[in-house]
Amino acid sequence: MSENRAEILAGAAVLAVALGFLVWAGRGEVSGSSGSYPLQAAFRSAEGISVGTDVRLAGVKIGAVTAIRLDPKTFFAETTIAVDQGIELPDDSAILVSAEGLLGGNFIEIIPGGSLDTLAPGDEILDTQGAVSVLSLMMKFAGGGAEDDAPQGAGE
Repeated sequence: MSENRAEILAGAAVLAVALGFLVWAGRGEVSGSSGSYPLQAAFRSAEGISVGTDVRLAGVKIGAVTAIRLDPKTFFAETTIAVDQGIELPDDSAILVSAEGLLGGNFIEIIPGGSLDTLAPGDEILDTQGAVSVLSLMMKFAGGGAEDDAPQGAGE
């Protein structure tokens, strides 16, 4: 009889922990999405970025990517990000796709400018830098650079 009671108590504890985790996870998502404003940016390459990717300022998460689509006219990746309320970014800020390391994932990094004017909800950040392919950089290094680096007029 005491074995059944121990099993019932252990099962109740597991259910209570699971329920507590679900409540905690639900509250975190709701509070993070309500206090933000959208900004736009167009990248030449948004490789490694997807909806939900972190947006960071000085290494601190201040938002997330909310939408990515290809502009068929410019062939740029039109990106919408949500930035936490209370963070006022100068309108000359730069935005770039950064990597966490050689094997890490990518994230969006914002580098604040020095302007006294700030970006309003829906504004576009004009100074962008797309993703840099680590593989292509390694291939250039391993191959000794571009063909244009060859000596000119060696036989002259």
